[in-house]
Amino acid sequence: MTDRAAARAAKQTLADQLSSQAGVVGIGLARRDSGYVVKVDVADADAAGRVPRDVDGVRVVTEVVGVIRPLRSRTA
Repeated sequence: MTDRAAARAAKQTLADQLSSQAGVVGIGLARRDSGYVVKVDVADADAAGRVPRDVDGVRVVTEVVGVIRPLRSRTA
C-alpha cells in the first residue's frame, strides 16, 4: 500500500522526468486497491510506452486519453 505522501513525491519526480516528453497530457494521483498510484494520461500508445511502470516504488498507471484541447468559448 502506498500512502498519499509517497505518491505525491513520486508524482513530482515523474513530472520532472516527463515534462519534455511529447504525448504526456496529464499527471495526477489515483486511488487503487488500498493505496495511491501515479496516473499518467497520454495522447497515444507510443507515449504510454515511454512512461515507467513505477517511480521510487510507487506504481504508475497510464491511460490513453487522446489529445486534450481547451473548450472553445461560445458567445450567447
